[in-house]
Amino acid sequence: MRDALLQIGQVLTVLLAAPLLQGFILRYEERVQRATGPGLLQPWRDLIKLFGKQTVLPDSASWVFVAAPFVAFTAMLTVPILIPVLTNYPLPLSDMGDILGGGLILTLGSFFINLAGMDSGSSYGGMGSARTVLIGILAEPILILVFVGITLMAQAMLPFVVNHELVRHPEVYWSPAHLFLVAAFFVLLLVETDRLPIHSSTHIEVYMIEEARVLEYSGPLLALLKWAGMMKQFILYTIFANVFILPWGLSAQGSAIGVLGTLGAIALKFAIIAGAVIGVETVQSRLRFYRYQEPLAAAFVFAVLAMVANQIR
Repeated sequence: MRDALLQIGQVLTVLLAAPLLQGFILRYEERVQRATGPGLLQPWRDLIKLFGKQTVLPDSASWVFVAAPFVAFTAMLTVPILIPVLTNYPLPLSDMGDILGGGLILTLGSFFINLAGMDSGSSYGGMGSARTVLIGILAEPILILVFVGITLMAQAMLPFVVNHELVRHPEVYWSPAHLFLVAAFFVLLLVETDRLPIHSSTHIEVYMIEEARVLEYSGPLLALLKWAGMMKQFILYTIFANVFILPWGLSAQGSAIGVLGTLGAIALKFAIIAGAVIGVETVQSRLRFYRYQEPLAAAFVFAVLAMVANQIR
């Protein structure tokens, strides 16, 4: 019974804390650039406001346009079942899929949003979908190489096994193979959370990618999409923190005190990772869109080096 409650708690943690992570990033990104920045709860206020507005659909939209937000939102509620969010041991449904399965579920949500962007009939929607697919064509092989590198390093693709391998064997954690995998996944984190220096997070520039795909949405459907995007960011931060770079601090017994300590550890880990992401965004100047392949090429090299390092370890 306790493990079932913890599994529900993992999903609720992602559901409720994802807007707080987004608020933290937006606030301190502005602070670094010497602006005041929005409050930590601003994403929650935006979601509440959007849920209270009317939904307006484009004349050319089909059922895909309406279904995409629900598919993306449901996909983001499924992945927390498979990954270590609060505990370092598998919960009742955690063995339903490995890291590859979680990645496929995340991709399913993005796939439907791409379809909806084109289904809207808007030139911006088509442009955003085309750009996302173009970047995905280069990012997906890197993701597969990272999965292969994990399998070679830990002899498993289950996130809990990888977590235990890195905690129990410092020589594996500090091995070149693991460090190259961390570097490759960090670039993928920037790609999947739309933090590449080619991206514009506002909806008023032609360089927008994610915002272009959802530009025709409004009201509750737009709220679901934005909430799903925040949960995707939280999930990727969780995998990067609890599996790759900081695998410590998870509850080993599932007790109430242990879970509270894990929530504090998550806040600290995410602050460190978000600080690194904000640093990259602040230091790196904006690139032309057609230079998108440069960071992805670096990630590809890191992933290949990880596989080579695994063979000579």
